[in-house]
Amino acid sequence: MSDPRTALSCISWNIHRGRDEDGAVDPARTVTVLCDEVCSAETELLILQEADEECPPHRGFLNIQRIEAETGLRYIHTETHSRWGQDSHGFLGVVCFVHPSIKVEAIRVLDLPGHCHRGAVLLDLVKDGHFLRAIGTHLSLSQALRIVQMRTLGQHLFRLPNLPAILCGDLNEWRPWGGLALSRRVLGADFQGPAPRTFPVRRPLLPLDRFLSAGGAHIEKTMVLDGPGIRMASDHRPLAARVTFDVAR
Repeated sequence: MSDPRTALSCISWNIHRGRDEDGAVDPARTVTVLCDEVCSAETELLILQEADEECPPHRGFLNIQRIEAETGLRYIHTETHSRWGQDSHGFLGVVCFVHPSIKVEAIRVLDLPGHCHRGAVLLDLVKDGHFLRAIGTHLSLSQALRIVQMRTLGQHLFRLPNLPAILCGDLNEWRPWGGLALSRRVLGADFQGPAPRTFPVRRPLLPLDRFLSAGGAHIEKTMVLDGPGIRMASDHRPLAARVTFDVAR
């Protein structure tokens, strides 16, 4: 009997716009660390945060061609509607790559409220005939704004076809049990997942980066990545996850 579930190997990383804890900005080093220490041959979905410049027009600064060549992953923001602007690499710093074997059925971008530009990228992915919605985002430091941002996302999801889903990125929620912003009451779905500590990079104490799942998707395991380059390239550690999800619905 065939397995009714499939799995996806994912990585989320806030790259801090190529700036290390000492303030030095070196995007080339970030790409080197990404290729040598973060991604592996098994990586199928990569979602970066703070991967465009902070201020409008939010220009991209990474060497996309090198990332594709050295990781084997495919950059998916080729259409203008999937980026914040013509010179951006992603949408408000969220930049996504997928394995060539995975089909991107749809890509949507969503502005989130707040005094700082925040956004979400929603991907409807197909692997081996199985559907998964992956949502990458970077939430506000303010709890009140996180609630409003997740309410906005929840209302958007309510209008879309129901799919197994994961929510990932720098969610800026330090409490392991989560808060109102990540609750079913706000999001409209019961997103659950572990809370490994990822921040600050040298001695992680806070679980700011998360993988959460709902609707038939499950976070099977997570791993906080470490390495000498990782400790230099950002103020966050990357978070890897293995996600399983049900057959197409």
